[in-house]
Amino acid sequence: MKKKLVSVMLTTAMTAALLAGCGSQAAAPAAAPADAAEATAEEAPAADEAVAEEAAPAATGEGSVYLLNFKPETDDAWQELAATYTSQTGTEVTVLTAADGTYSTTLQSELAKSDAPTIFTIGNTTAAQTWDDYTYDLAGTALYDHLTDKALSINYNGKVAGIANCYECYGIIYNKTILEGYCGMDNAVISSVDEINSLEKLNAVATDINSRVDEINAALGTDLTEAFASAGLDDSSSWRFSGHLAGLALYYDFKDAGCDLTAGQSTISGKYLKDFKNVWDMYVGTSAADPALLTSGSFSAEAELGMGEAVFYQNGDWEFSAFSNPDNGYLVTTDDLAMMPIYFGVDDANEGLAVGTENYWAVNSQASQENIDATLAFLEWVITSDEGRMAISDTMGLTAPFDTFTGEFASKNAFAAAANEYASQGKTAVAWSFNATPNVDDWRADVVAAMVEYTCNGGDWSGVESAFVDGWANQWTLANE
Repeated sequence: MKKKLVSVMLTTAMTAALLAGCGSQAAAPAAAPADAAEATAEEAPAADEAVAEEAAPAATGEGSVYLLNFKPETDDAWQELAATYTSQTGTEVTVLTAADGTYSTTLQSELAKSDAPTIFTIGNTTAAQTWDDYTYDLAGTALYDHLTDKALSINYNGKVAGIANCYECYGIIYNKTILEGYCGMDNAVISSVDEINSLEKLNAVATDINSRVDEINAALGTDLTEAFASAGLDDSSSWRFSGHLAGLALYYDFKDAGCDLTAGQSTISGKYLKDFKNVWDMYVGTSAADPALLTSGSFSAEAELGMGEAVFYQNGDWEFSAFSNPDNGYLVTTDDLAMMPIYFGVDDANEGLAVGTENYWAVNSQASQENIDATLAFLEWVITSDEGRMAISDTMGLTAPFDTFTGEFASKNAFAAAANEYASQGKTAVAWSFNATPNVDDWRADVVAAMVEYTCNGGDWSGVESAFVDGWANQWTLANE
């Protein structure tokens, strides 16, 4: 049943991404269609038994593996998998996890070394172009053969340069327990969570909650300090806004232009930056964080939600693992949480969650053949062994695009299930249009700098508009000249 729901989500995302392309950049892949690897509960056991036989690794010990991990929240799981595989096979597996917001620079530094990563992550076709000399052709590998839909790969320069290791969704994570309690209070803006179906309504609720924190705490026994968790503009947090929130402005811009929604075009109109501003002002204005300190790195929005101090938090389904991990010491559990769209004030009635991926495994073609072979064997083990599949679906909380993730290994991520629910209601998934960003690190850095000037230093919003629109044109030219 979970696979069928995931298929609904993917079909919606694919439909959103199939507009005619008008950019000069090759399109990043769309999400998988509805017939991708559907499996019933009755079929799953047989499939899992077959996978278990296939997953037995050969204990040769030849070659070594070096994974440069993109997702900091999965580091512990990857370290454990590496140790398990080394114990079973004798093959040395090293995992290095880049800090938030530093992957591109870390990758550039590590690939320049003689003992370079054998597995790294690329996010889109532009990255495949950048690292073309380092991407091994994955066509015909077990990793590619198990992919539920070959559209979940990046094809560049006549080869399969990358294969998606997960697909994800993002929106606004919220504490439904507190929100439902608020709905029952006198003079609440809403009487049911379902009434939040637009930016206008969300802003009204967040503003009211933020102004009544003490009253809500007294009535519900909570420890709220704010409505929205802090919107940090330091490197560990700013990508949520220069990437994911900006992605909605890009999505509607590309949609107007009739472009492929994940390939983009050389210029953007900036038409939807007023909507970007409205959402951003809501985040900052209904938080307890001092706007002047948002670059300090002293805030943890995840912890604020996890400790019951905030009701709303913009982020993605990768956070499910953090909130389900008892070692984090959070008071809030995944049973308390749900996810709604980032209502943008444009097409709120039809908007679903943002669905896509920027996580594609690439194998380093410059590595020795022994290390390439060892790397491919390790990745096959990850997606076929019980240990690997359990780590991906349970510990990391990811939804994997491989036909081996059936039965007990199907995704259990409740946030991903929210995307399915919105899709079943006929809502349109928002494509990950930020994947089209040219020279992504430089463009985002300039956007963040402008947001800092506006938010922390009392600057004018026109600076953000210029960084967004003019900066895009400049970076596109640099990337494609």
